[in-house]
Amino acid sequence: MSPHEGSAEVTAPFTESEIADYLHSHPDFFERHASLLLGLKLPHGVGSVAVSLVERQVSMLRQRNGELDRQLKDLVAVAKFNDALVEKIHRLAIRFMRQRDVSGRLEQFETSLKDDFSAEHAALVLFEPGAAPDSPPLGFVQRIDRKNAALKPFAAFLRAARPRCGPITEHQRMLVFSSDIASAALVPLGDGAQLGFLVIGSKDPKHFHPGKRMDYLGRLGELVEVAVESGQSDIDRS
Repeated sequence: MSPHEGSAEVTAPFTESEIADYLHSHPDFFERHASLLLGLKLPHGVGSVAVSLVERQVSMLRQRNGELDRQLKDLVAVAKFNDALVEKIHRLAIRFMRQRDVSGRLEQFETSLKDDFSAEHAALVLFEPGAAPDSPPLGFVQRIDRKNAALKPFAAFLRAARPRCGPITEHQRMLVFSSDIASAALVPLGDGAQLGFLVIGSKDPKHFHPGKRMDYLGRLGELVEVAVESGQSDIDRS
């Protein structure tokens, strides 16, 4: 019998967590043991053949790169969309500045909504004491007394005085549009919608949905507010 036989200690195997901790602490392990790396096999998917660890890593990197590429494309698309909106609002501001009276500015605004913002239908409702709504609605600019009971379908929107997108009710549509509209963007003008509001409508019920961006609608409303207020100031001084 060898002098060492029967005296060797049996070493307990490493646990999986100990192996994982070791590999985590020594990320260069497989660089020093390349042959072991090439020999490892992992299942590629349900019912598929096993692949090497290197192939699995390459596959995961490709998948991650694909996700990053999609995210980058989404960011670029959002950036282009924002740039286009800024350009449209800038052009509208220039149009307003070139008009000396409020009627000219409102004509330019109607043109801009159709040409630049591709609005199917739009109505600018301005509050004017004693004014009764047209029946049926006529023209882009419509004037109505804010106390008129016909505005009741817009009561919740006027109280909130914040841009809103979503389905338009039949009673709301009948006040401002003579054609069929399924969804609309409502934009208040002035603090507490004191000047009135803008309605941009679409026959597509999903075009103006509640998740649609509101920030540019708010900026558009602020620009129109200034154009209308300054025009009224000009009238008051004349």
